Order: sequence, then structure tokens, then C-alpha cells
Amino acid sequence: MTRGISRNVVALGLVSFFTDISSEMLVYVIPLYLANVLLAPVALIGLIEGLAESTASLLKLISGALSDRLSRRRLLVGIGYSTSVVAKCLYLVAFAWPVVLLGRVGDRLGKGIRTSPRDALIADSTAPQHRGVAYGLHRAMDTTGAFGGVLVAAAVIWAVEGQATLLTAESFRILVLLALVPGLLAIATIVVGVRDVRRPERVAADLTAAGEAPAGLARRIVGGVSEWRRFPRPFWMFIASNAVFTLGNSSDAFLALRSQNLGLTLLALLLTIVAFNATNAIVAWPAGALSDRVGRRGLIVFAWLVYSACYVGFAIATSAVWVVPLWIAYGTYYALSEGVGKALVADLAPANLRATGFGIFNAVGGAMILPASLIAGLLWNLVAPSAPFWFGAACSACAAVMLLTIVRPGVAER
Repeated sequence: MTRGISRNVVALGLVSFFTDISSEMLVYVIPLYLANVLLAPVALIGLIEGLAESTASLLKLISGALSDRLSRRRLLVGIGYSTSVVAKCLYLVAFAWPVVLLGRVGDRLGKGIRTSPRDALIADSTAPQHRGVAYGLHRAMDTTGAFGGVLVAAAVIWAVEGQATLLTAESFRILVLLALVPGLLAIATIVVGVRDVRRPERVAADLTAAGEAPAGLARRIVGGVSEWRRFPRPFWMFIASNAVFTLGNSSDAFLALRSQNLGLTLLALLLTIVAFNATNAIVAWPAGALSDRVGRRGLIVFAWLVYSACYVGFAIATSAVWVVPLWIAYGTYYALSEGVGKALVADLAPANLRATGFGIFNAVGGAMILPASLIAGLLWNLVAPSAPFWFGAACSACAAVMLLTIVRPGVAER
């Protein structure tokens, strides 16, 4: 499980570790702050979460393609993480929901800038036969940070709120101030530990050799049709399957709200999310290593079926006793799908268009988040709190069938 792990992979894992401590201290309390303090309706919370994710989706494509052309992945990674830290400062003055929206959009814009170059840099730094374990380790370190972040949040809530059911503005601002510290440590780790990897091929050189000069700013950044045709058919089939899955994969804010709806106290909810992250961290690394041996497609299909079962559970749950086992099963889905899915993208994308491939993957998934969260919010308000989960379960089951039938296993392109 350590074979083929490079310094860059470890450094980027530490960056994600610190960043997730920072982010996870806030991500589950932001919807509660909106609902409990600012009295925002659930449909508006869904809109905010959807806009935050979707507005960053285009940047994931642009930053990935740009890093392929410039061979400067580290610079974009640093800009992305720094943008997220600056955006979190807005929460300190978030006395109305539009300010929360700006903070969430700014945070996700930073994620949009950094994600594709970072994922491509991990692939650049790792031999093809060890990609699964590299992404699994990165995912494990990322989720260990999430575990720590939610644990810190739970400690603060216990100290300030006790067994209260609703969040207060005072607790929220304490968490924001604490969250800035690991965010700054992540930036310092990029400066000290992350390095670009020299690559023998560049997209611009390929286009010149082919006698094709891209025209226009957009085409110079993301490439032309002939360039996108270099991605193999299985890559596009995986993108399509993932899009269907993501349509039913609304923000985890709805899971937090559903848990509160079933009667879980604020402290119990955060401790439950700690257990979710612990499961994710424990399973992610061996799951990545397993995908190097048995293939990635089957693990992703299994993960999506676990997701479907979890959402059915949240739909039919009648009391808080269901919440803890469902969150733990949900952590298993995350561990089996996140790192393995990225390794599959790295396998299927051409080597000199790898960050562009991650950009396409992230952009399409991100674009589906807005309709997913809008649909979930409307179903919650207009039908019932269980309705979004029935819809998500159906989408994930359909996506699993698609992936199983249209994406055939085979030798991946290197």
C-alpha cells in the first residue's frame, strides 16, 4: 500500500488534510446556520449549495486545460487553495444569506481552480500501476482531515451549546476563526513541499506538429474539437454515467438537515459525521489499492449501489436511531468511489491531456450539482423530506446500470 507513493503525493495529501480540517469544521454547520440563525427556507439552502458548486464547474475545466498547456500545475493549485481561505473570511460578517452565498461561491471557486491540476499532478507523480493506491492515500489523508475538522466542530459545539438542537451565531463565528488556521497551514505546505513534474509532451507542441493553431481565447484554453476527440469512447461513457449519478447526488447539506429532521441533536449530528469520516478514511486507501488489482469499474458500480441503498434508508427512516448506521454506510460509498473514480479518469485520459480530462470530469459533475440541489430542495418543500432521497436512490441505481453495461473493462490508455 506504500509502493509507488512519491513526495508530491504525500505533500498534496497533507495539503488536503489541512484544508479538510478547515472546510469540514464549517461545511455541515453552514446549512444549519442558514436554517437556524438566518431562517432561510430549505429550497433557498439548496439553491445556495447548487450555485456554489456549479459556478465553480467551468473553472475546473479551464484550470485543468490551462495547466496542461502551461505545465504549471503547482501555481494553479496554490491559487485555488488561497482563494478558498480568503473566501472563508466572509463568514465572519455573514449577517444575511447573500453573504453566505458569496462565501460559498468563493470557496468553491477556489476548489474549481485547484482540483483538476492537483488530481493531474498526482497522476504525473505516480506510475500507472500505482495510481489507485496513490489516489486512495490522498483520499484517506483528505478524509482524515475531515474527521479532525468535524471533531473540532463537535468539541466547540459541546463547549458552547451543550445538547442544544439549534446552532447559534456565536458558535458559528468561533468555528470560522478556528477554521482559518489549518487553511493557512495548507498554503504553507504547498510552498514548502509541492513541486511541478516535468512532462515530455505538451498539448501546444502536439497542435503545432499537426499544423493546427487554435483560434480564439476559449479554444486556446480548452482546445478544439479535434483535441477532445483524442479522448477514448470509454472516457465519455464514464462521464455520462457519472452525470446521471450526480443528478441525484444533492448536497450533503440535505443529509444534515434530514438527520436534524429525524430528531438528532446538533452535537450528536457532528459526532455521527465524525464516524462517517472515520469510515471513509479507513476504507479509502485499501479501496484504491484494491482497484489496482481487480479493476476500477466494478468498485464504482458497487459504491453507487451502496449510495442508492443509503438514500433509500434516509427516505424510509422514522427516527434518529437509523441515522448513525446510514452515515457510516454513506462513508463506505465515498471511500469506494472518490479515489477510484479519479484513478479511472487518469487511466482513460491521454497522458498529455490528463488535467483536461479531470477538468471535463469535474466540470460535468459540477454542472449537475445545481439542478440536483434545486430538485432536492423543491422535493423537500413541495412533497416531503423523504422525497429527495427517493430521487437520489433512483438516479444512482440507473447510473450503476449504465456504467456496468456501456463502459467495458479493458486495458486503460496511459
